[in-house]
Amino acid sequence: MPMSPEFKERLSKIVQEAVEAFGSPFHIYDETGIIQTCRALNNAFAPIEGFKEYFAVKGLPNPTVMALLKAQGFGFDCSSVPEIALARKIGSNADDIMFTSNNTTREQLKAAMDNGGSIINLDDISLIEKLPAVPDLLCFRYNPGAARQGNDIIGKPEEAKYGLTREQIFSAYEQAISLGVKRFGLHTMMASNELNFQYMIDTADMLLALIEDVSRSLDIRFEFINIGGGLGIPYTPNAEPFNLEGMAGGIIRSFEKFKAKNGWVPKLYMESARYITGPHGVLVTSVINHKNTYRNYVGVDASMSALMRPGMYGAYHHIHIHDKPESAPLKTVDVVGALCENNDKFSIQRQLPETQHGDILIIHDTGAHGHAMGFNYNGQLRPKELLLKTDGSIELIRRAETMADYFTTLDFEPRTITPGQN
Repeated sequence: MPMSPEFKERLSKIVQEAVEAFGSPFHIYDETGIIQTCRALNNAFAPIEGFKEYFAVKGLPNPTVMALLKAQGFGFDCSSVPEIALARKIGSNADDIMFTSNNTTREQLKAAMDNGGSIINLDDISLIEKLPAVPDLLCFRYNPGAARQGNDIIGKPEEAKYGLTREQIFSAYEQAISLGVKRFGLHTMMASNELNFQYMIDTADMLLALIEDVSRSLDIRFEFINIGGGLGIPYTPNAEPFNLEGMAGGIIRSFEKFKAKNGWVPKLYMESARYITGPHGVLVTSVINHKNTYRNYVGVDASMSALMRPGMYGAYHHIHIHDKPESAPLKTVDVVGALCENNDKFSIQRQLPETQHGDILIIHDTGAHGHAMGFNYNGQLRPKELLLKTDGSIELIRRAETMADYFTTLDFEPRTITPGQN
């Protein structure tokens, strides 16, 4: 099901005051729920020594939330230099940051290795020659191609731009050894929003089998495998939650078998985002208009610039209306924003209680890939972010964008060149 009943209850007690104090729209995150999920993940994999979650910063790049995760022992998976800067800003060291970019430049790799460094995870064998120095620890991203199936979001592995082939993997580690690299990791990312826990076990088994083959061929040991992220959440009301215990139990057994066979075992790393924060965030927005033409429309003060998943992917996000009883009369409506695009809809032909001007709509599961995927098309300004803390207080953790922010890149030193004369 979408947001937990406990989060819903906590939110219902404060959302009216939050709207009055801060104004809507806003994303608000539940500190209690985030911490509980962090602890559940750590506890599930505690039998694997050295287990570590590297939260994918792309999901929720807010330093206040990241600091909460760091306090639970999490590291950060970064795919750009600004994301690395965010991780360093909250005190993360090299072992806490994994740089997993693709189509990467030499300058990006240098930034990732400078100023304290990070774990370098290369997406392609051609990037080896772009390394500005020889890292002590080096990881490569594996793409199994037709040997595995992806899912609806990631697609077929053989069509994905990410990762090295099996043949390239052996050559990549051989080149790394010749450069003087001493420590090694192996990474993959096979699925997104995957609710089948067996798929994640199969991914771990795939990497364990591959490092066994590479280790025997090149006489090296791997410090870790990273099975990526992709753990799903139940966006729709009837979906079953992800079976974390089932996944952990299967992977722990695989690690035990590997150690019994080989006499050593790698650490296990992961890089989930959606599973960690997704269900613990909502978009709060207020009803500002009603329109009745060929369909009935409920207009709200947020647009898809604050949550693009429904418009971009046709993704379902559950919606409830604050302070409306379940017995309230229902009406079939589209919930829409003000963007000049017809896909600016949070729901299409959804049955919801009838609304009045000023009613508060709660759009569920925006705690990952919500605010982070915001944009400014049509001059839309991204909303604020709030944190509902464990003590019941509400903290502003990102202000809303202003018109000054929108126009700031137009404030620059004029420059013109005349080709052929410079």
